[in-house]
Amino acid sequence: MFGKNKDKKNIESPVGFSVIKREFQKDKIALFSLILLVLIMGTIFIASFILDQNEVMTVNLSDKYARPLEGFWLGADMGGRSILGQLIIGARNSILIGFSVTIITEIIGIGIGLISGYYSGWVDNAIMRIIDFIMILPSTMVIIVFVTIIPKYTIPKFILILSAFIWIGTARLIRSKALSESRKDYIQASKTLGTSDIKIILFELLPNISSIILVDLTLMFAGSIGIETGLTFLGYGLPPSTPSLGTLISYARKPEIMTSKIWIWVPASILILVLMLCINYIGQALKRASDARQRLG
Repeated sequence: MFGKNKDKKNIESPVGFSVIKREFQKDKIALFSLILLVLIMGTIFIASFILDQNEVMTVNLSDKYARPLEGFWLGADMGGRSILGQLIIGARNSILIGFSVTIITEIIGIGIGLISGYYSGWVDNAIMRIIDFIMILPSTMVIIVFVTIIPKYTIPKFILILSAFIWIGTARLIRSKALSESRKDYIQASKTLGTSDIKIILFELLPNISSIILVDLTLMFAGSIGIETGLTFLGYGLPPSTPSLGTLISYARKPEIMTSKIWIWVPASILILVLMLCINYIGQALKRASDARQRLG
C-alpha cells in the first residue's frame, strides 16, 4: 500500500528545478552535453565579439586555399579568408537565428495553442482550419520564394520568414495538451468561481503544461538551427556576405573542395553535429524529467 502511494506521488509530482537537476545528475551523457554546449556557445560568443567580421570576410587571394597552420589555424577558403573566423562568426549567426526563431515561434505557437485548446468549439475549429491550410503549403518552397523576392534581404527578415511557417507545430502540440487540461476539475472550478479567462490561462493552465513547453523549446532550437543551415547550404539562407555554418558546408558542393580541401567544410560539419547531439541529449533529459514514469532518478 505504501509502495503504491509512493508511486502515485511520484507520477503526480510536478516538474521543478530539483527534478531536472536530479535527472541530469543521473544521466551523465546529458550532463556532459549540457556542459559542452555551454562551453561551446560561450566560446563562440566571446570570440565573435573580439573578431571583426569585415576583416574576416576581406578577400586576400595571396592566401587562397591556405592549409591549416599555414598562417591560419584552420586554413583559408578560395578567397583567402580565415576558416576559423568564419566558423566562429557563422556559428554565432546560426545560433542567434535559431534562438530568435525559437522564441518568436514559441510565443506565437503557445499563445494560439492555448486559446484554441482553452476555448475549443468554433474558436478551435477556425484556428485549426487555418493551421491545416498552412501545413499543406510547401513551406520550404514558399520560404525560398520569399527569400528571393524580398528586397534588401537581411537576417531579421530571414528570421521573420522562418517564424511565419514554423510556429504551427508548436501550436498543434500546445493545443492538444491545453484541450485535455482545460477539461480537468481545477479549470472548471476556477470558471465556476468567476475567475477571468486570462487569469486561468496564464496562471493555472500555462504552468501545468510548462514541462511540454520546455521540451519543445529545446527541440525547436535544434530544428531552427538545422533549417537555417540547410537553406543557407542551398543558397537561400543568409546573404553571401554574412558568414554561416551552412555557407561553409556549401563549399563542399564543389568536387575539388569535397575531396582535397576538406579543411574548408569539415570543421563546420563537426560543429553542427556536436551541437545537434548535445541539444538532443539535453532534450531527452528534459523530456524524461517532464514524465515521472520515465525518470532515471
